[in-house]
Amino acid sequence: MSKHLVIVESPAKVRTISRFLGDDFVVEASIGHVLDLPPRNPKGVKAPVPGIDLDNDFKPTYETIQRQKKTLAKLKKAAKQAEGIWLATDLDREGEAISWHLLEATGWKNVPIRRVVFHAITPEAVKEAFENHREIDMRLVNAQQARRILDR
Repeated sequence: MSKHLVIVESPAKVRTISRFLGDDFVVEASIGHVLDLPPRNPKGVKAPVPGIDLDNDFKPTYETIQRQKKTLAKLKKAAKQAEGIWLATDLDREGEAISWHLLEATGWKNVPIRRVVFHAITPEAVKEAFENHREIDMRLVNAQQARRILDR
């Protein structure tokens, strides 16, 4: 029987949320961001800001964070057996961006994907979040991207 895959940011949340959701769910951690702007330009590229196309509306180019390659492989494998994916990263702009980056990095398309946010880690809050799932909020994703580009 296939299960639902739930992805949270923190490994510390995995066990607790697993207990709340029961046997129909597998909970895994992304361990934070999986994509970021490259730290430097590729060899031979002389762009003034690595990973940001200044001539194309500051379009960012992301790459997989080296230490996250195993995590991404594990999440992709878990998703192959899942009947649905629930992105339960934190409720701030960073969490929203992590959810979006997970979609970008994995290419998940053939399975229902839902975004859930909890305001507390309690059985009631988790249940309410799953009953009121939503889409990824691209306004928050873009706010995080703008902040990251400005930081760079």
